[in-house]
Amino acid sequence: MNYTPFLLTAIKAAIIAGHKILEIYNTDFKVEYKADKSPLTKADQGAHNIISDYLQVFNIPILSEEGREIPYDERKKWDLFWIVDPLDGTKEFVKRNGEFTVNIALTKGNQPIAGVIFLPVKKILYFTGPKINTWKTSDARVISWIEKINLEENTDALLQQIISASVRLPVLDPKHCYTVMGSRSHATKELNAFVDNLRQTHKNLEFISAGSSLKFCLVAEGKADIYPRLGPTMEWDTAAGQIIATNSGARVYCHKTNLPMEYNKKNLLNPWFIVQKPA
Repeated sequence: MNYTPFLLTAIKAAIIAGHKILEIYNTDFKVEYKADKSPLTKADQGAHNIISDYLQVFNIPILSEEGREIPYDERKKWDLFWIVDPLDGTKEFVKRNGEFTVNIALTKGNQPIAGVIFLPVKKILYFTGPKINTWKTSDARVISWIEKINLEENTDALLQQIISASVRLPVLDPKHCYTVMGSRSHATKELNAFVDNLRQTHKNLEFISAGSSLKFCLVAEGKADIYPRLGPTMEWDTAAGQIIATNSGARVYCHKTNLPMEYNKKNLLNPWFIVQKPA
């Protein structure tokens, strides 16, 4: 099956949604709070609507926070579907630090096979798909061109044009010290203990905090060696980041079992996990 039309549509949807998010980001927006006390803004729903409009052409299901109440008896029959987080890092959005992303993953069975992550403020795009590795473009001209592409044209040729203007990941820097990624807004005592343990074998260790799925991307780039997430996340928080990382050569695995993470589970809460670049 040719997944290029899926990936190209997801890329364009993420960028258009990102621009909608920025429209709201640059206003005096209001913040509401969900039952779990996490923030919610008009940007979340606006981006979700845009992405849904683009992806519906494929007539396959979408799993997201907005659709989390879909019964498992229905979901477990899905083979090919999307996992979407229209605004990952709402806390970072509210803090206005720019570290929020748009995440879209195409998933087959229980594993993502293609992924897109877009950082609206910095206009940085990460993308990957079956047999095409992981790529990054931060050229604003390319991002603007993607917005205007006609998705009814030759999608294989269009994707190759985007790839030709992108950098293949990872871009390794042999001089950097051992770098650990951590959550900007979700630090835990377990994470602190994990990092303290790493310091026993990596004396020249640097710890960097970042928001949203950006942490997956920095491991995929080779700018960080490991990202331990020893705290709660949901499937839509990680699906795109997982395939971005794994297709760059990194490994994403459950902290307790050392097994790959799986998706569309009955309980959509992820186990603790580790993202680690190759030695």
